Amino acid sequence: MTEHVHVRQVQGLGVSDDGLLVEESRCRCGATWTRTYEAGSPEQE
Repeated sequence: MTEHVHVRQVQGLGVSDDGLLVEESRCRCGATWTRTYEAGSPEQE
């Protein structure tokens, strides 16, 4: 049995309607993450 470790690769950056920086990442396995940044501190969604 092998163990998988997610490697997050940034797919894009953008700005939300609220003015927050939005970072979209994905792993080669297909898993995805969206992370928002407000005032220099990350908040994961």
